[in-house]
Amino acid sequence: MDLTQVVGQNVHRLRAAAGISLADLASASGISKTTLHGIEQGQGNPTLSTLWALAGALKASLGELLETPASAVEVVRVGDSRPQVEGDAVSARLLHRIRLRGTVEVYDIAIGQSTQHSDAHLPGVEECLVLTCGRVTTGPADSLTDLAEGDSIRFDAARPHQYRGHAAHNRAVLLMVHPDS
Repeated sequence: MDLTQVVGQNVHRLRAAAGISLADLASASGISKTTLHGIEQGQGNPTLSTLWALAGALKASLGELLETPASAVEVVRVGDSRPQVEGDAVSARLLHRIRLRGTVEVYDIAIGQSTQHSDAHLPGVEECLVLTCGRVTTGPADSLTDLAEGDSIRFDAARPHQYRGHAAHNRAVLLMVHPDS
């Protein structure tokens, strides 16, 4: 995906998340509605000053406009190379970074061998699961992922998703991330 498409998708996503109309963003940024529409469609080549104006109007950083969006599902396997630091008594390996404005609920869950179907949660809700024991299949219904002990997954829970255990005992830590209303 080229930069103009990335910028267009990010501007549209940030505008929609803020609940701002195209006309309101055009007014706040000093950019014509036609130009702004073209940017959101991935057309044109916005200048740095245009991007700064959009970032300011969206209350976002320039990087948020330029950064390729993260995948909707991120799986980390127990053996994957991830950033890690060592202390005297603690070793920490970064599994996921979750940008947050809201509330995080932390659950210790047991997952049985039948399938648990979950309806889509409210927009913006994410789930992050770290499997501590057993083997499970989980994630959005259209992209289920098999996890082994020590694997983790993060996904958009505003889509139907499910959980199914495969071992006799399956346990995990589940973080449910709820944005501010």
